[in-house]
Amino acid sequence: MRCPGPTGRAPGLLLLLLLLLAAGGRGAPGDAVICSQGLACRLLDSDVLCGTEPAAPGPGLTLLGLRLEPEVRCVGPDRCSPCLQARLRLGLEPEEGGGDAGTAASPRRDVTALLLLSGHGYASSRCVAVEVRASSAMPGRRLGSVRFCCFEAPLGSELHVTAYSGARGRRRLSQTQRLPDCSWPAARAAIPQCQVPRLQVSPGLTAVLVEVRVATVELNYTLRLYHNHSHGTGGSGRAVTASGPMNYSVPLEEVLPCLCLQVWPEIQDPLRATLCPFSHDVAAWERLWLQTQLVLHDVGQTFTCSISAPCDLPAELVPCWSPAPTAPCQALPSLRQPVTGQGPQEFQALQPHPNLCVQVRSSGRVRLTQCLRDREHPAVLPGRADDVLLMEPGGNASLCALQRGSCTPLSSFTAVQGAGRPGLLEQQLQEDVASGQCMQLWRPENGSGVTLWACPMHKYIRARWALAWLGALVCAACILLLLLLKKEDVKGWLKSLRAGCGSKAPLRGRRALLLHAAEPVAERAACVLAAALRPMGMAVVAAPGGGSGVAAWGPLPWLHALHRRALRDGDTIVLLLSPAAEAAARRWEDAAGDVSRAGDASSGPSPLHDPGSEVEPCEAFAAALSCAIPVLSAGAGRYVVARLEPTVTSVPQVLRAAPAFVLPSEAVGFLQALAGRRGCRLEPHAAAVAERLRRALGE
Repeated sequence: MRCPGPTGRAPGLLLLLLLLLAAGGRGAPGDAVICSQGLACRLLDSDVLCGTEPAAPGPGLTLLGLRLEPEVRCVGPDRCSPCLQARLRLGLEPEEGGGDAGTAASPRRDVTALLLLSGHGYASSRCVAVEVRASSAMPGRRLGSVRFCCFEAPLGSELHVTAYSGARGRRRLSQTQRLPDCSWPAARAAIPQCQVPRLQVSPGLTAVLVEVRVATVELNYTLRLYHNHSHGTGGSGRAVTASGPMNYSVPLEEVLPCLCLQVWPEIQDPLRATLCPFSHDVAAWERLWLQTQLVLHDVGQTFTCSISAPCDLPAELVPCWSPAPTAPCQALPSLRQPVTGQGPQEFQALQPHPNLCVQVRSSGRVRLTQCLRDREHPAVLPGRADDVLLMEPGGNASLCALQRGSCTPLSSFTAVQGAGRPGLLEQQLQEDVASGQCMQLWRPENGSGVTLWACPMHKYIRARWALAWLGALVCAACILLLLLLKKEDVKGWLKSLRAGCGSKAPLRGRRALLLHAAEPVAERAACVLAAALRPMGMAVVAAPGGGSGVAAWGPLPWLHALHRRALRDGDTIVLLLSPAAEAAARRWEDAAGDVSRAGDASSGPSPLHDPGSEVEPCEAFAAALSCAIPVLSAGAGRYVVARLEPTVTSVPQVLRAAPAFVLPSEAVGFLQALAGRRGCRLEPHAAAVAERLRRALGE
């Protein structure tokens, strides 16, 4: 029996084909139909109503298999989307009435058939019509395959695809498949939703630089900074939107362990890149602890505390006992609890006491400590600061005192405190606990376990004022004895206090013997020095100064008398070096050298020769040298050498044992040498002395 050709098909099928052709062969942008060799196919419409096509009367195309494959379809630059490609394997139905299908006797036919493909998802649904033509096809044989590209669907969504033809059997194939997500390499490379921007964090000295590296420059990106909390959302945080790559600076004080960064492109259903880079930053944790506050609350008989911190804290709350602000805090047993959130946390059955504190400990370190007595407006709490904390373990164990990290038995506690004989304080404290005089700080709800008591100690503490008074009396007696033994030194000290170091007379009580040569420049300088030192409180005797002493005794005996008195009274002897005085000192030095060489040449020791004995009677300075140099060489007396500048360039060797000063430029040091060890302020006086000397030497 011959099967009708395409022109012998039922009028309904031809009418449907004509309607689809009249529709213009419309297809969605990018839709395509590809046939294998031996088949011709054409996309008639990409949006038809499936299920209304009539069945063909003769043998038609049968569906042998359906396979779905994901792929990426691009219709332009940066305009790619995910979709599912449907691949159908086709065959030709056998003739009606039997016969050997696919044998050489079977007639070959030209077949034109209609295939419908529908795709249904939660976001879209459509049906496409495909015309397939096969030439010289043998019934019952496999013809080839048709591939449709493709059904679009969002990433990660499910799509149900159904394929059916207008053959007599109306065989239908269905398959459901989920599209891959952005982990699919093809999606990451082409789909903008999967091109997640990257975050780069660079720490600095005052801020942290956040760099957003993007893959598509044309898109806008949003950067969000927020605090990540495990007990709830961290709020909206701050959001910054920019086009393309961006740099954002975060101040260092805002960089905390819970600070997280999130960035995403401004497109539909974008993927977000999230980074929390400071969770293990040591500096960020230290910054967090500095911003954390611990607050204690005393609400009636309830002891609570709360922690205010920008981030979650991996820490625990430890109640402790501190008898004094500087004393270590002793942790209370069985009362520690972890920090949970930002709200108040209650220590059940723990009664408030002035010595109660709470520590926040993290990783074995005490981070925060707050005591009830340290509050800004402390309430009146029961108990005293000198109370002792007793612990009553469960069972038949006796009381012990919590001290220095351990529980000390009351018998040893008595011995340590030294309050009475051993055992006395133990008995009294036990009686206080039994009589209710001690305050019960904490007791477990089930009535078993450790019980804490705060017992008063002020009635057992005895002040030992007698020992303190005895120590004070012994110290006073020692001071009086020392004053009696050092009577003369004390008198001198009082005398120096009376003399004082006033601003007008800093050299009061001092005397000086001023020795100079008989020449005009030396006499002018001596007169200026004497006139300047007398208002400062110093008595000055200038030699040679003339008078009855020199006329009656001669220069040498007269100077010997002045020199002996100055040495006896501890006065300062000033040697004023002018050109004539320097020449006299050089002659004295040369004469002493000649005598030394003559003594070396002789076979025996020579008698001591004084060069000053050969001076003329009126050469007073040479006579003064005969008195001063032997004493100066022996290291006795208080001598000061004053060298006038610029006439004298150096100090002779015989006078270098005494401190030397250049006048007027070193007037401050000169006055300090005259004042001795007094710490007086001499700069104003030195300036006046220097100015008067400059005027005198310039004349």
